[in-house]
Amino acid sequence: MLPPYLTDDALDDLIARALAEDVGPGDVTTLATIPEGTRATAAFLAKEDGVLAGLYVAERVFAAVDPAVRVHWHAADGEAVARGTVFGIVEGAARSLLTAERTALNLLQRMSGIATATHRMAGAARPARILDTRKTAPGLRLLDKWAVRLGGGENHRIGLFDMILIKDNHIAAAGGVRAAIEAAHRYRHATGRTGLKIEVEARTLDEVEAILATGGVDVILLDNMARRRDDGSVDTSLLREAVARIGGAVQTEASGNVTPDTVAAIAATGVDFISSGALTHSVRALDLSLKIDLERASL
Repeated sequence: MLPPYLTDDALDDLIARALAEDVGPGDVTTLATIPEGTRATAAFLAKEDGVLAGLYVAERVFAAVDPAVRVHWHAADGEAVARGTVFGIVEGAARSLLTAERTALNLLQRMSGIATATHRMAGAARPARILDTRKTAPGLRLLDKWAVRLGGGENHRIGLFDMILIKDNHIAAAGGVRAAIEAAHRYRHATGRTGLKIEVEARTLDEVEAILATGGVDVILLDNMARRRDDGSVDTSLLREAVARIGGAVQTEASGNVTPDTVAAIAATGVDFISSGALTHSVRALDLSLKIDLERASL
């Protein structure tokens, strides 16, 4: 159920910090207005169409507040949901439900918004594959990237530690494309980390040629080669030429100006991957709600 880079312990730690931020020393409104012993049930409602992500996370939030709370899902992470659908029921102490509600919904809505946007973009991009980036909310990266997976996208690097991605500033600081690539190979050899992929950014056709002339890379990142025209359409001629020059020698990734209305044109150039920071840095939360129906428990 969890992606390979996330454990239950790590998830519970994240949830504990989120609850501490929200609840602090106590939910005074709930404590002041809801008598102890009050029981409740609540329904999760989809208020728009989308892809659900974060059900497991929401369940862990309720468990962190009160292990006696029970959640019954009528859907699964990664499933499409239609507007008006009740996709889960939670029951337990009313105080617990009210205290956990906002943290559970915040994470559930954010993850579902990411999954929904990814699903739509991945569909428009085929056969190219959609990748995420490191443009995530600090502290929420693993959940953001999990949501991308649940939406049908793929995770790029998780952080700065799992691949060598040489970008323009690295190239400038290293003394050029060849120097940067050769230094990357020396690092892999010296550290024994020969499995680290090497990806290099190119912004011009000359930079593409320099990377190809040097060799020894796995992916060329073609950055901002799809240009927005004044009328809002996208000019992919430069990107198409770059893909043609590479000719399948290495895999290609396009980034920059990737939006739902441009992704199909970018994919048509023949790139293997399309990365979009907007999936996680410009999230629109999916409109989901939790409606509570109180019933007084017998004491």
